[in-house]
Amino acid sequence: MSNGKSSPLRTSRLGRIGQFGRLATGLAGGLVAEGARTLASGKRPALRDMMLTPRNLTRIADDMARLRGAAMKVGQLLSMDAGNLLPPELAELLGRLRSQADAMPLHQLSPILVNAWGADWQAHFRRFDQRPMAAASIGQVHYAERLDGTPLAIKVQYPGVKQSIDSDVDNLATLLRVTRLLPDSIELAPLLTEAKLQLHAEADYRREAAAQQRCAARLADDPGLVVSVVQEDLSSDTILAMSFLRGAPLESITAQPQSERNSVVQRLFTLLFRELFEFGEVQTDPNFANFLYLPERGQVGLLDFGATREYAPEAREAYHHLLHSGMHNDTEQMASAARQLGYFAQDIAPAQQTAVLRLFQLACEPLRHDGEYDFGRSDLAQRIRTLGMDLSFEQEYWHSPPVASLFLHRKIAGLFLLAQRLQARVNVRACLPVD
Repeated sequence: MSNGKSSPLRTSRLGRIGQFGRLATGLAGGLVAEGARTLASGKRPALRDMMLTPRNLTRIADDMARLRGAAMKVGQLLSMDAGNLLPPELAELLGRLRSQADAMPLHQLSPILVNAWGADWQAHFRRFDQRPMAAASIGQVHYAERLDGTPLAIKVQYPGVKQSIDSDVDNLATLLRVTRLLPDSIELAPLLTEAKLQLHAEADYRREAAAQQRCAARLADDPGLVVSVVQEDLSSDTILAMSFLRGAPLESITAQPQSERNSVVQRLFTLLFRELFEFGEVQTDPNFANFLYLPERGQVGLLDFGATREYAPEAREAYHHLLHSGMHNDTEQMASAARQLGYFAQDIAPAQQTAVLRLFQLACEPLRHDGEYDFGRSDLAQRIRTLGMDLSFEQEYWHSPPVASLFLHRKIAGLFLLAQRLQARVNVRACLPVD
């Protein structure tokens, strides 16, 4: 959702470069001030400690929220890949960048609507709320109603996002390296390449609309899930219009009966496995804001398809092999599948490989459980994090897995987190297809 703030979006390349420059200057000033305070207290200042002050972290978060676009997307990707390597303060900051963007002011919004629908664009609607319901890295969402009263959600892309993607990513990477906010060991190059590809894909609203329509067709016979319907006559390259689903955030349904919470989470695990193994397309963004609970019908509403990724048949087969061997705790077969997917570097030491396989074993714990796995009583996420930090720091294994796998990790971790938040008990093994 929106952070409640509104700020003009810099659309020119020079303007955005200047904003990155001001961020770097502000951080440098904060660094000098914090260093002086630390010296005055009789301590020797450490660069990392001086950079990670609350003031500097707030400055980074605020400037990324104003920049939107690639700045937020790189932060999201880093929070996926480097969460176990980053200082907790920075990891938390990057994790908040999923949807905490500033909204566009009206003077930037109006030209987009005029360009899409004409000077008399308001004639299409009985109501159009100029204050957005949500603002994220690519665009913001407005509530509207057709002339017949049909409620709509209108996603409007920020101006200049497509044109600024590559330079934004490069500028932000330079800033992160110069300020030493990231460990030198993190492999930035593949993440930056993927950030550019992913942002270009998410900025293609026609591509997103097509993915949404495919998912709606595939789930048409599933009474527990509903997909927002694309309004093709109002959609364009910069606007995605869809039916408005009225519901509650998924994480807010903790007061629902245990059986209903279990059912909601079980549906989402089943959907994930269907997406990966049956459809070959996975909506990889687990942001809770992408899902709604519709209390009247007990359905889960699916909203956002910008992060939909395709998985090739050979990768899907390898993931199926990995999960099933993890379910049966067959480490030899797990290693074979992991190697096929590219999880192991060429020079991996035996102890490092063993540690990676232990991570997979932990992640597959719910699959090995006979019957309902109680996520509410589980510390699985903490154990995975601890083992990941041990692998990174003590075992010194810095190899990043394939980026496509990172997105799948993000989706699975998001489901684990939601299940824990709702204290759900789920038979995850029953959700996994046998064939």
